[in-house]
Amino acid sequence: MQLDQALQLLRQSGHDLPAGEKGSEAWLQALIDSLVDMSSRDALTGLANRRSFELALAREIDRVARAGEPALLLALDIDHFKRVNDTHGHASGDLVLKAAATALLDCVRPMDLVARVGGEEFAIVMPNCPANFGEAVAERVRRRIEAMPVAIGLSQQIHVSVSVGGAFAPQWVRSSPTLWIERADLQLYRAKAEGRNRVCLEPAAVSVVSAEEKALLFGISQFQDIE
Repeated sequence: MQLDQALQLLRQSGHDLPAGEKGSEAWLQALIDSLVDMSSRDALTGLANRRSFELALAREIDRVARAGEPALLLALDIDHFKRVNDTHGHASGDLVLKAAATALLDCVRPMDLVARVGGEEFAIVMPNCPANFGEAVAERVRRRIEAMPVAIGLSQQIHVSVSVGGAFAPQWVRSSPTLWIERADLQLYRAKAEGRNRVCLEPAAVSVVSAEEKALLFGISQFQDIE
């Protein structure tokens, strides 16, 4: 990538240009750091993007298999988001997404990863998360979004709700990100089917291990050489 192209990308994404003397070692390092950050974050909300989420999920799956600590994946979807865009316009929809992102960050620990993984879809990866704590956080998220007014004009506010599904990674079992996402999504679909604006979590102790997970049980960790 040419230098001018890199600077143009930063400007277009709303990132500040590096401070200091242009072309200096410190300036070039700051430029690289900004580009790396831009590639890992969602441009609208500032949350981790899908790529960062998938990498974090793979690392966490591997850690759970080795250490046995509980970990929770929450899948979240803003209810009736299409109605917001159709009624109030896409600019208002963007305001809702930004407000939801801020609310999610306020509800979790610094060690948790919050990502925007689709249009109105978010995910939270929660390492070292006991069942009771995970349930409390998921419900805190739901209540926070429900009570959050989003200003979309000088005198207009709207409210939205969120459906939350969650699944715990099977401890001491080599699973895969895809299987973990499927389990969380299944609970999200249940929350939607049961009326939306609710939390549905898979039990912490998953008694059924899939054929894919059995096959992976004695597999080689893709991160075993990264310490």
